[in-house]
Amino acid sequence: MSNIVAIVGRPNVGKSTLYNRLTESRKAIVDDFSGVTRDRHYGVAEWTDHPFTVIDTGGYVANSDDVFEAAIREQVVIAIEEASVILFVVDVTTGITDLDDEIAVLLRRSKKPVFVVVNKVDNNSQQTEASVFYSFGLGEIYNISSMTGSGTGELLDEVVKHFEDVPLEDNTRPKYAIVGRPNVGKSSIINSLIGKQRNIVTPVAGTTRDSIHIHYNQYGHDFMLIDTAGLRKKTKVKENIEFYSVMRTIKALEEADVVIIMIDAVEGFESQDMNIFHLAEKNKKGIVIVVNKWDLIEKNSKTVKVFEEMIREKIAPFTDVPIVFTSVTEKQRVLKVIEVANQVYQNRARKISTSKLNDVMLPIIENYPPPSIKGKYVKIKYATQIAGTSPMFAFFCNLPQYVKEPYYRFIENKLRENFELSGAPVQVWFRQK
Repeated sequence: MSNIVAIVGRPNVGKSTLYNRLTESRKAIVDDFSGVTRDRHYGVAEWTDHPFTVIDTGGYVANSDDVFEAAIREQVVIAIEEASVILFVVDVTTGITDLDDEIAVLLRRSKKPVFVVVNKVDNNSQQTEASVFYSFGLGEIYNISSMTGSGTGELLDEVVKHFEDVPLEDNTRPKYAIVGRPNVGKSSIINSLIGKQRNIVTPVAGTTRDSIHIHYNQYGHDFMLIDTAGLRKKTKVKENIEFYSVMRTIKALEEADVVIIMIDAVEGFESQDMNIFHLAEKNKKGIVIVVNKWDLIEKNSKTVKVFEEMIREKIAPFTDVPIVFTSVTEKQRVLKVIEVANQVYQNRARKISTSKLNDVMLPIIENYPPPSIKGKYVKIKYATQIAGTSPMFAFFCNLPQYVKEPYYRFIENKLRENFELSGAPVQVWFRQK
């Protein structure tokens, strides 16, 4: 099971700044998009060799005042259910507000580890003022300044003590996670594959406590399906349904070898799909994109090509991802999804011999060497594949510091052209020889 740290609290206490500090980013993984559903902030962080996922619950609320506070409360309830550790962020400059008190009541009832994080503590007098937050009855408080980073190290030292050790499972079978937004057909494709109504397919929102693992062994295929269907929460707040599904998706995604991202052909490739894609890529998972409900689209000879190009444009620069068009209700190309996932699984585990790698890549490099910078010429001597869960290649040269990003991309593209790596994330390194 993956470890999820959820940052909760009312607006403007510095949740996003803390999120950026933990994930060492200056922005969310995704672009903003219009409407009441704001961009989702979730990313990968690491502290003392403990990797974990951080979720900033800020910006998950609608605009109206009445829904606003209800939405924040629901965020906390979902975080209590799904997160491994909860960081309750409060603001020393404003003291305790009614909304802080309400959140504290919910957190006191939970059995999850809760850390009261007092933000904006920049001087000694504020350290004294911070002691008021002991009145929540949630135990120790942690004074930090998420702007400068002071106090975050001590906080994380304590947080990682509450992480579960990820159990070593039987890794012989491939694990495929079917993920996507609510109502794209995740339950239906699983029912179609296993040939029985394993999941209740209904537009009514329900809850699945844990991802369901299904052993699939038919038609010569043998793998584990991680089902995240039923990721919806009993709620009227649309953003929180998506937030709940995000937390479930992260857990399933981190367990999987290949992530099958289902999208709705009618709605297209939306920002939430983009979030999942980026998270799968960041976690070095194999990726397959499945466009479901293709029977509902009016088609001509160019429809598939245009739709594919639209998706590849959005997921650039990692465009070497297989895209399968299905209609689960019409039983169209359902098994094709599994065949493609199997292929991606093999590509992700592909090992290329050093001799073959050099026979193919060195002539290409000779014809297209890295551009010289300030009269310095990079000479690449040889390449080898490094052991890893996904394909990683090291190119040994005299001046690795002079190799710039476009050449990394060029080498990755040439690797993909010459070796079967579709759907697998590829990492390229230049090292000193």
